Amino acid sequence: MAALPPVVDSATWRKELDELRAREKAATRELDAIAAQRRRLPMVKMPEYTLAGAEGPVRLADVFDGRSQLIVYNHMWDPDPNAQWQCGGCTSLTSSYTRLDFLDNYDARFVIVTQGPIDAALAYAERVGNKMTWYSTSDSPFGADVDAPPGGGFAFNVFLRDGDTVYRTWHTTGRGAEQLTFTFALVDVLPHGRQEEWQDSPEGWPQQPTYSGWLDSPDVARLYGPAE
Repeated sequence: MAALPPVVDSATWRKELDELRAREKAATRELDAIAAQRRRLPMVKMPEYTLAGAEGPVRLADVFDGRSQLIVYNHMWDPDPNAQWQCGGCTSLTSSYTRLDFLDNYDARFVIVTQGPIDAALAYAERVGNKMTWYSTSDSPFGADVDAPPGGGFAFNVFLRDGDTVYRTWHTTGRGAEQLTFTFALVDVLPHGRQEEWQDSPEGWPQQPTYSGWLDSPDVARLYGPAE
């Protein structure tokens, strides 16, 4: 192994852990305060949209499937009809969401919306073993209107429904997505962390180019897709 943390007695380790824990608790309280501010955000009324689902056209208000709250992951999509794989980061991130029924207790639903045609999107979900519900915005301005246009990046968007009226309440992209998946949290508690070059690590710690440890789309398909 390239490097090891220093070895100390239990009392010294406990003291340093307690110091770190104070910072961790402060960060948790700050996240609580951020969440409180998020709950107080104003919202924007959305026009009516029609997306494409597995069963055909569906109104945005009906994507909620009777619930009042909706999380949407806008999955990046390569429009090349010969593309076998789509965005590795999106594919890897969404592959981690396998048990979402707990959201029923919060009157909420979580779905994927992509710019890809619905038949291609559903086929891709099958190829990589994605169990989420997918919709297409390929014939709708919805994706572009929520900061995920054709050829654009990924996004998380959150919506609130009041009857047939839908409001947009929150949006994030980039590293904001890290807060909504457990994968980075698990890796960050490891002694060597993500091992990416940009991270502040002790001298001698293993480091590699950014994204090197991430699963790409073929990796996801191999691990979670249908057996050959």
